[in-house]
Amino acid sequence: MSSSALRDAQDAIRERLPERCDDFRPAYHLSPPIGWMNDPNGLIFFHGEYHVFYQFHPYSPQWGPMHWGHAKSADLVHWEHLPVALAPDSDPDGDGCFSGSAVVWEDTLYLIYTGHRWLGEPGREDQGIEQVQCLASSRDGIDFTKHGAVIQPPQSEIQHFRDPKVWRHDGEWRMALGARVGDNPQLLLYRSTDLLHWDLLNCALAGERSLDGFMWECPDLFSFDDQDVLLYSPQGLQPQGYLYRNLYQNGYRLGRLDSMGHFTPHTNFVELDHGHDCYAAQTMLAPDGRRLLWAWMDMWESPMPSQAHGWCGSLTLPREVTLIGNHLYQKPARELATLRKHEYYLEIGEVHAERRLLPVAGELLELDIILELAVSDAERYGLALRCSADSCEETLLYVDAQAGRLVLDRERSGKGVAGVRSLPLPSGQTQLTLKIYLDRSSIEVFVDNGLHVMTSRLYPQPDSQGIYVFSSNGRAVFSAARAWALRDLKL
Repeated sequence: MSSSALRDAQDAIRERLPERCDDFRPAYHLSPPIGWMNDPNGLIFFHGEYHVFYQFHPYSPQWGPMHWGHAKSADLVHWEHLPVALAPDSDPDGDGCFSGSAVVWEDTLYLIYTGHRWLGEPGREDQGIEQVQCLASSRDGIDFTKHGAVIQPPQSEIQHFRDPKVWRHDGEWRMALGARVGDNPQLLLYRSTDLLHWDLLNCALAGERSLDGFMWECPDLFSFDDQDVLLYSPQGLQPQGYLYRNLYQNGYRLGRLDSMGHFTPHTNFVELDHGHDCYAAQTMLAPDGRRLLWAWMDMWESPMPSQAHGWCGSLTLPREVTLIGNHLYQKPARELATLRKHEYYLEIGEVHAERRLLPVAGELLELDIILELAVSDAERYGLALRCSADSCEETLLYVDAQAGRLVLDRERSGKGVAGVRSLPLPSGQTQLTLKIYLDRSSIEVFVDNGLHVMTSRLYPQPDSQGIYVFSSNGRAVFSAARAWALRDLKL
């Protein structure tokens, strides 16, 4: 039996849905029906379908008391919005059902999440908060029964204590979650045999404020052969040159998690994405063994023009994650090829200090382009995307040969947004491959077969659809390229 809070949330969606404006609405990225979306929460395959839960505020397009939104798909492309799974309607979670994860056990779907309470005025962390880990279950994957708080903070002075990630390990359950002790972050590891009773196994890893930020949000632990991967979102890292330019970061460390629950890092922190808008990434294991990843395709305190349209937030495309050497590679899920409609072959060749319009345009495109670095001598060369007829709007993706970097420039990418992000190009690299996904309000660039990714939100006018190649002060060589017009699924 659904609670009144769940029914109220569904009523809010139905009432506000006709008022939604879709000018910036993604065609094929999962977004909330209305209201606010942030972190992906539970990613799970259950009863033959993929389920994605997410942080959701159905009453306004601003962050508020968190619910769990819910969508499912049979193919990772076509998504169906389902009723709100969790609402803040019990004592442990009265001010928010914060992020967590999902597991399946004995044909039952379990959600493990952080219950949040304000100890003073709502929104005032300086007046204190209380966070505990909670459990809910469902046999049909739609209606969930709450089982209350199952883990309290290990020390009374710990208030920031959230985002549990649960997985099966050697016949028992393990949970990793982030905690803040004073101004220093910790990764705590718990274990259980029944999901209800948990023991603290260890502090798996501890950090220092000056080096590691003050809080590690949305941790995820998984393995590739003999390497363990800690994926997390640190808050409070200070910018260092080209690094850490967003308010908060998302990245990973490789290492080894031992039987006592200690994580020994073998690498430094590596940013997962080099764009403006990628946070709170989480993964799941698909039935065929692929590791799939989604992240929140926005960033705290960023411009969000769609808030004026009654909704806000989107998730990245599902990505297949693999480990090659000491680097995570991310590729768009292979199922996304079914989005393609029309294919275009683009003979670009040499571009001599010019700007040339390509015979393909649109809001919804996939592009494969190869830049021949070894035989190009221009100072800057690349693509101008989502261009208006008068070139007042454009998003630039180009090689800065003098700096040795690939640059994503959204200084003129439309309403509200600005800023430049970049990634280094190895010395001596002869070729650069780019796979680009354009949606109405986003760009995702997969570089060199997924070695790097750049994800950013864009808000151009609907008629800004032109694509140019360009070079400055020299020659650029482009190998033959392909593009596909993509389907509008209006997710």
